[in-house]
Amino acid sequence: MTQLLIPRERHPGEARVAATPETVHRLVAKGLSFHVEAGAGEASGFSDVDYARSGAAISEPGNGLWGEVDGVLCVQQPPTELLELLRSGTLVAGMLSPYRAHGLVELLNRRQVSALALELLPRISRAQTMDVLSSQANIAGYKAVLLAAAALDRYVPMLMTAAGTIQPARALILGAGVAGLQALATARRLGAVVTVSDVRPAAREQVESLGGRFLAPPDQEPAPEEQGGYAQAASEAFLAAQREQLAEQLALADMVICTAQVPGRPAPRLISEAMLDRMRPGAVLVDLAVAQGGNSAATVAGQTVLRKGVILIGADALPSSVPHHASALYARNLAALLEHLLGLAGEDSGPGQALGLDLEDPIVAGCLFTHAGNCMRPDLMGVAEAPVGAGA
Repeated sequence: MTQLLIPRERHPGEARVAATPETVHRLVAKGLSFHVEAGAGEASGFSDVDYARSGAAISEPGNGLWGEVDGVLCVQQPPTELLELLRSGTLVAGMLSPYRAHGLVELLNRRQVSALALELLPRISRAQTMDVLSSQANIAGYKAVLLAAAALDRYVPMLMTAAGTIQPARALILGAGVAGLQALATARRLGAVVTVSDVRPAAREQVESLGGRFLAPPDQEPAPEEQGGYAQAASEAFLAAQREQLAEQLALADMVICTAQVPGRPAPRLISEAMLDRMRPGAVLVDLAVAQGGNSAATVAGQTVLRKGVILIGADALPSSVPHHASALYARNLAALLEHLLGLAGEDSGPGQALGLDLEDPIVAGCLFTHAGNCMRPDLMGVAEAPVGAGA
């Protein structure tokens, strides 16, 4: 029987867990066996007792099991010293930050470990239930608006009172990807008037269907389209025109939510220091792209900065701030992937080999990072750091 380890996450501030009692129960019924490190789900609201009732064995945190299991399911990349203990043929699945990860590739290849980097899952219909980036971005977009509303110096909705009418807050969202659209929906539910900017003209329909106003991209050259569900790189000339267009909107905005990212590249710098100078004191900006360099100048990852009266929030780990539901969604994504791998396994699979890694399968081929001592995605090792356009 294939044995899988659910470790306690070691990354500072990480409160999520890669499997929940629900998904453990679901996968045990498929023939998998689970070892859960004690306390692995505590920060997410899942107790060891719950895991045990679902069929998992509870193990004390430490190095003992890392060299014995057939697979490790994680949220973020485990520490190097633990990866070093894995035996040849072990499968690791999680968000492994694969772009330009030369050290990680060397370690995994030396240990002959197969790694599935969930950030690389193709955005195709068959993989929708496995899409961890979308499930976690949904949470980030939702929480970003709540952070902005809590820090704002005024009401969000329009209110009619005996003392007069309060006008609704104005929100500006950069990027109409999953996070941006969830931010739009959340801001609208709170009563804000919302404008959304994106480099893709095709995003207009989605924005307007959620009650937002779409700010069309500059038309001095063709706008970047999307590939594989992501916006593609834009020229510096396009970005300059976009910044000029955004400057007027920033001056009117009470809340700004920045979500524009392109995988494997630095976040586009859409808001300059000069543009921040035009924002009114008391306005709030939440930068979800801060870990990739930020859409806005002056934002700092994990910090709140007060700049000339404007509150700048560097929100680099919002899904982990909603750990219960973030874990539940992440675990379901991962369970769907494991069920897919079980379906790919051949009838002659031996012990520890029940998870099929069919290199011809588009889902496996998309996210299989290392396998049998080789890097399967050498294209990620030297991604150019070119300017990119908005629209995560």
